[in-house]
Amino acid sequence: MSRRAALALAIAAALGVGIAGALMASLGGGSPAAGSRQYRGSEPPAGIAMSEFVLRNHDGRRIRSADLRGRVTLLTFLDSQCTESCPVIAWTVARTLDSLDEYERSEVRAVAISTDPGEDTRRAVRRFLARNRALGRLLYVGGGQSSNELRKVWSEFKVLSSVESGEDALHSAPVRIYDRRGIWVATLHAGVDLTEANLAHDIRVTLRD
Repeated sequence: MSRRAALALAIAAALGVGIAGALMASLGGGSPAAGSRQYRGSEPPAGIAMSEFVLRNHDGRRIRSADLRGRVTLLTFLDSQCTESCPVIAWTVARTLDSLDEYERSEVRAVAISTDPGEDTRRAVRRFLARNRALGRLLYVGGGQSSNELRKVWSEFKVLSSVESGEDALHSAPVRIYDRRGIWVATLHAGVDLTEANLAHDIRVTLRD
């Protein structure tokens, strides 16, 4: 086991053993649960609703989780200084959205929640999104806000932030899919099952439900 994987497990264990598997998969060290599924990503236990949040987008707009209901939501957790999973996620989400038809795109929202609000300034986030061709495709919320405010959000979503790990590249980075009701239905991970084809497939499955 690599030093990074070992550290991830140790931190996850401190937060609660239930987080460990998801964290390892988020960092590319796990795989989807086996079994027959309609989704290509791993499926969470049934009926888990999106946690509530009110955070500002990098352009200053206030984004409320309640406002996302009625559309399919792609939700992830990023750090603009991360050079490992974050660029892959932003690029893949943006390219997948571009591959959808006009109606499908209108029914999907993609949101990233900052895992390092101190470093995720408006300038840093805009540069990150532009570099990964995700500007205008991916809402990036929470940057510039207080870590204390974000800690509650991270806790409710049961994710590890880069503020808590102390490393830009060491944080939870799942791409979760929520249906129109705000129910979590699937998760994909960079380096495991996050591809444009898989994400587009799972978006379309969710749109049909």
